[in-house]
Amino acid sequence: MSNEKNKVGFVSLGCPKALVDSERIMTQLKIEGYDLVASYNEADLVVVNTCGFIDEAKAESLEAIGEAISENGRVIVTGCMGKDTQSITDIHPRVLSVTGPHEYAEVMSAVQEHLPPSQFSNPPVHNPLIDLTPAQGIKLTPKHYAYLKISEGCNHRCTFCIIPSLRGDLVSRPINEVMEEAERLKQAGVQELLIISQDTSAYGLDLKYQKEIWRGQSRQTRLLDLCNALGELDLWTRLHYVYPYPHVDKIIPLMAEGKILPYLDIPFQHGSTRVLKAMKRPGAVEHNLQRIQRWREICPEITLRSTFIVGFPGETEDEFQELIDFIEEAKLDHAGCFKYSPVKGAIANDQGEHIDDDIMDERFNIFMRVQGQISEARLQEKVGKTIDVLIDEVDSEGAIGRSKADAPEIDGRVMIDGESDLNPGDIVSVKVTEADEHDLWGELKDTRIRFKPLT
Repeated sequence: MSNEKNKVGFVSLGCPKALVDSERIMTQLKIEGYDLVASYNEADLVVVNTCGFIDEAKAESLEAIGEAISENGRVIVTGCMGKDTQSITDIHPRVLSVTGPHEYAEVMSAVQEHLPPSQFSNPPVHNPLIDLTPAQGIKLTPKHYAYLKISEGCNHRCTFCIIPSLRGDLVSRPINEVMEEAERLKQAGVQELLIISQDTSAYGLDLKYQKEIWRGQSRQTRLLDLCNALGELDLWTRLHYVYPYPHVDKIIPLMAEGKILPYLDIPFQHGSTRVLKAMKRPGAVEHNLQRIQRWREICPEITLRSTFIVGFPGETEDEFQELIDFIEEAKLDHAGCFKYSPVKGAIANDQGEHIDDDIMDERFNIFMRVQGQISEARLQEKVGKTIDVLIDEVDSEGAIGRSKADAPEIDGRVMIDGESDLNPGDIVSVKVTEADEHDLWGELKDTRIRFKPLT
């Protein structure tokens, strides 16, 4: 009789929040005795974690499910698209099971039903002496950074979004639970924590900001207390998906003091008051501009990134120009743009005349051109300055890293040619010598490693 454990393959699609879901499921699979494998032909069964936010993501998810069925044959589906089981089973009737997002127990039940743990599985209790599963769990990111999800769901009802119907209303994790995970990640060598949720600003609202004890102190489950606590870990802490509420102002001094990174990812979405109202988005345009100015006065080094939508139903030429005027005045460091997608179930689909694809493409191109000029001007201001850089990759040609102003995968990079003796996770001082609209180039200021990862 073979002494091999049952093997599970895993395909993870979608946003960082879905990535954390994948990490949790994979961790539980490992704890319960399954081996995780990287190819279809090695796997006894494949789990596909889907994205169901926009049509393009749904198409990618269906394609991934089809590939897994074709290459392996035994497939369990979970994730956001799993909320609509029929949309999957109508196309792929051979799937073994379909569950929705963050339904960890249901996924495990399906795996155990269709692939019972072998007799050689480890006991479902983490013991570092006998179990190869690390205490911080399975991570799909490099060792030196990790996503830390502080809540699930969202209480907003933005008219273009169906996330609440997929992931439910806001459910925050108690602050002590979040901080205990953060400490485990630091002990594992993580040096950058990327704080994520659907609405980071609303953290703790559902728990009425209940108090918990961490490191012997009583702390409220709210964003300000969480940032103060994270600042005690001496890590790069980066905030994502922060709505521009007034209480966010209290976080900016912590950035100026160096407790958390001077970086805010704020989904403004538009620059027209009428369109924002139609979107049911918080924050008036003039208030957002005033707030940006005030943040920069408190913390001149702050980096601001955002996302916007062009082609929202009923968007006029004048309203699009208001968006362009907004980004020209705001001068955001990084900004992404999406063309409106008529997601099934979104209220916005019926709020106004749909914009012609050619017009939407034109507006998208104008936005990207204007923002590209703004981004390049912002980056040119860094030439000649010395900045801290967290190294992500090293090869024979040199090293590639990120500054405090750059989140992984969505922002720019810092190229350090000829420096092949560095290691991923090192933080070094770099003098910026060149910039374009996305990236920086620089030379090592000295060879002193400011922080070296745990080994």
